[in-house]
Amino acid sequence: MNEIIKQESVSQFNNLRGQETLHPLVSVLDQTKSKPVPSARFYSGLYIIYLKEINCGEMSYGRNTYDYEEGTLVFISPGQVWGTEESMKMIQPAGWALAFHPDLIRGTSLGKHIRDYNFFSYDVNEALHLSERERQIILESFNKILYELEHAIDKHSKTLIVSNIELFLNYCVRFYDRQFITRDNVHKDILVRFEAILDEYFQTDKPHTLGLPSVKYCAEKLFLSANYLGDLIKKETGKSAQDHIQLKLMDIAKEKMLDTSKTIGEIAYDLGFKYPGHFSRLFKNETGHTPYEFRSIN
Repeated sequence: MNEIIKQESVSQFNNLRGQETLHPLVSVLDQTKSKPVPSARFYSGLYIIYLKEINCGEMSYGRNTYDYEEGTLVFISPGQVWGTEESMKMIQPAGWALAFHPDLIRGTSLGKHIRDYNFFSYDVNEALHLSERERQIILESFNKILYELEHAIDKHSKTLIVSNIELFLNYCVRFYDRQFITRDNVHKDILVRFEAILDEYFQTDKPHTLGLPSVKYCAEKLFLSANYLGDLIKKETGKSAQDHIQLKLMDIAKEKMLDTSKTIGEIAYDLGFKYPGHFSRLFKNETGHTPYEFRSIN
């Protein structure tokens, strides 16, 4: 396993690449001007977005790897470990990079809803693939931020820099929506497999051993991150992945309650609930009836 190199500040990020630090909390780098960087795994204390413009080998992110394509955006959030293959000694970066410290956006509108940009929690194999026009918009966003960094810092600098980062991220939301649409056939297959995973879950003893099925469990079975699966299902169906799990749970619960040989408590345990009371509350919230009321009218 490669040594893990910490990159907890913008200056550390820039120094490794031999580039000047223009602002202590944010940087935009033309990677063609960077010096070669060592093959290693990195711990990030920053938000980092890479625009990769050439194929430069495999990169790992968490437990997954991703083979870069031209015009690909990869998002890394604070606390993530990422890196390149051990076999590569030194790598000449290409493309562009935007890195900013969480302190830059603390107390701002962006800081309050940065977690809404779920793609920072996507796995690297769920990266954003750009069209040429989209790539140009991304480069325009980077150049606007770079202009502010090269301008003398004044009272407007932070507002303009953060606003441009937020605009850039909002474009990425749009581009991801487009990517979900253009991969519609692939995603419909994932929905079918998602349903099959839930069916299989309740046909085994998993509710007894693992409890209620989670979005994370289903995502791992589909080799996706939980956030990516959640966003995919939301865009395809208008309902969240958790909503789908609860609907499946209620359908199975209704079937089981037709068997009057089992108590409500036994059914709750069969479904994976630790406490029958939790099942009863959820059932009433979803159906408008308590389990006992449902039995009496069916």
